[in-house]
Amino acid sequence: MAATVTADVRTLDVPGARLTYEVRGTGPLLLLVGSPMGALYFTDAADALAEDFTVVTHDPRGIGRSTVDDPAQDSTPELRADDVAALLDALDAPAADVLGSSGGAVTALALAQHHPGRVGTLVAHEPPLLDLLPDAAVHHARTALVVQTFHEHGVDAAWGAFAGTVGWEDDAEGPPAMGDEEQLARDGARFFAHELTWTTTWVPDVARVRAGTGRVVVGVGEESGALETAATSAALATLLGVPVTAFPGEHTGFLERPRAFADRLRTVLSAP
Repeated sequence: MAATVTADVRTLDVPGARLTYEVRGTGPLLLLVGSPMGALYFTDAADALAEDFTVVTHDPRGIGRSTVDDPAQDSTPELRADDVAALLDALDAPAADVLGSSGGAVTALALAQHHPGRVGTLVAHEPPLLDLLPDAAVHHARTALVVQTFHEHGVDAAWGAFAGTVGWEDDAEGPPAMGDEEQLARDGARFFAHELTWTTTWVPDVARVRAGTGRVVVGVGEESGALETAATSAALATLLGVPVTAFPGEHTGFLERPRAFADRLRTVLSAP
């Protein structure tokens, strides 16, 4: 476990939202981007990486401490990418290396695609790009049922349905929970009502992604073989013509094994 690092907590007003973000460490700029996971999920990995990088994490709009003017607004990858670009502007940074995980990997890909030149090395860790799968229609139908479950039965039931859909067959409660129950309920409701569908239906323009970043790495957890996101990541790597890069742990390896995950990311970023 890395020593706790004091983070500088800041806010930034962007169109339609106020973002809360954290800055820690010194060195080259590195953004850790999640979705729906906020900054809290990356704390231990960010502390470890702060030994060598200026690490920036944030709560995506409508998640955690970040607020939105219109609660009914959908959270699209393009909108979240605009927010990350605004963070770079606030930091007076022309560009940065970016690790995006899960929906955050989709955000990072959208950042490269729509804000070319803002990303040095892009590490896309398990992006749920369902349209890249040969049976995409089946996966989209399952996701639609998860959203329907949320609207009919609430957040807890939706997490249970989501867990089975993505491959967490032995975890009926979904991904690891961070934060108090009230916040988790709010974040879950936003995820299912306004984020999940937009994230999983986004399709990257591979040529624009390649042109918009210095290098793209596709990461998959060493224990993620049975997960839907392992298949989507492999499909993305094939389209990009790059190998799949193994990371410690499963889908949330940065939370399960933060020091090992940070060490692996450090090695990936230092590669030529």
